[in-house]
Amino acid sequence: MTTLDLTGLVTRPSQVWGAVRLVPLVRDEPVEDLRLGSRPYGDAAGLVEVGPRHAYVSYIPHGFVATWTDGGTPAAAYGTQLSTDSNAAPAATMGLHVHRKMARRQAKDRLRFLPMHLALEGYLALHFGGPSIAWEEWSQRAIRQGLSPRVEEAYAGAEVRGLADALRIFEIHPDQCGVLVYVADALAAAFAVPHPDDYRALHPTLLQDLYGELIHHYATLMPPVPDFRARIPDTHIRSLAHLRTAVAEQEHAWTHFHDTTMAAGLLEHAYTWQSVYRMGRFTLARFLPPFRPKQENHIGEAITDDKGRIAYLKTFRLSETQVRRGHLLNRLAANDWHLADTAADLRTTEAQLGLRLEAAGFGYLLRQDVLNGYRKQGRTRAG
Repeated sequence: MTTLDLTGLVTRPSQVWGAVRLVPLVRDEPVEDLRLGSRPYGDAAGLVEVGPRHAYVSYIPHGFVATWTDGGTPAAAYGTQLSTDSNAAPAATMGLHVHRKMARRQAKDRLRFLPMHLALEGYLALHFGGPSIAWEEWSQRAIRQGLSPRVEEAYAGAEVRGLADALRIFEIHPDQCGVLVYVADALAAAFAVPHPDDYRALHPTLLQDLYGELIHHYATLMPPVPDFRARIPDTHIRSLAHLRTAVAEQEHAWTHFHDTTMAAGLLEHAYTWQSVYRMGRFTLARFLPPFRPKQENHIGEAITDDKGRIAYLKTFRLSETQVRRGHLLNRLAANDWHLADTAADLRTTEAQLGLRLEAAGFGYLLRQDVLNGYRKQGRTRAG
């Protein structure tokens, strides 16, 4: 397990609109030999075939096209076509696109992939096969079908109050290659690309991205957040050189505060990484958190270079309910799906664990008579 390394990306002072705070990410040196573009699909429904007889339906407003070169020579963005109306919301009715694989090579130096679907599929496929041993408590459906189907809900950016106005109004820095999106100062998403030109082209796609339930609720219910303004005491300023030094100190203080406090839930924790595709000196991968209950947890996908530095990044913040599901599945898998051992690991009773599984949406995995017995024990204890 390794942490996210944002070496080469520097945070700049935030911009605030209502409850939305955008923190720009800039690069001193853009990544020239990898470029990202967007391929819009015109409508927003997609059927993704991930293997023989396995597919899922999801919201797919566009695909990303990665183009790279060998030897470090500059690459050009490919296939970017965006609507001039950055406020356009997803259509109420839509057709259906069929995508073979989430990441598919389209030329020797070009790869099309579905943004965030690598990360979301990694979460949805978490221990998807179900019980590894046919213990007597598990239903026949659990043994035969595992956790199929898995369903999760999210909100499009167009439904997050204030985000459309923030993206339309806020200034884009000349060297900006990414952004951290906060709602009510909760980190909603991180987005980074190799080159400033890529970011300018893909900036509107943040409105089409997926955001979790917590973020949607915060945007709707929470009051505006304060703006962090730099204050420089003029009593110590005697020249332009003094002013430049004071400004640099304020920028450094903001960056340190942001990276160690505001973004700590994303940057200070280790993730489990899975490589998906090699592209010359770059690797497309997805990552999962350790699912810490009652803490901040993010899933995501990234393209890293041969030194492990981030060239592309997109993250999704899980809700507490989604974190609990991931935590339960991880603990079950770690204990070979043995309920008594898992209950002991979680310092609870077997009946309470069974009811937690039901509350998390996994009640169908248990035999009905076993689940009824757990419910009866729960009522007896409550009485």
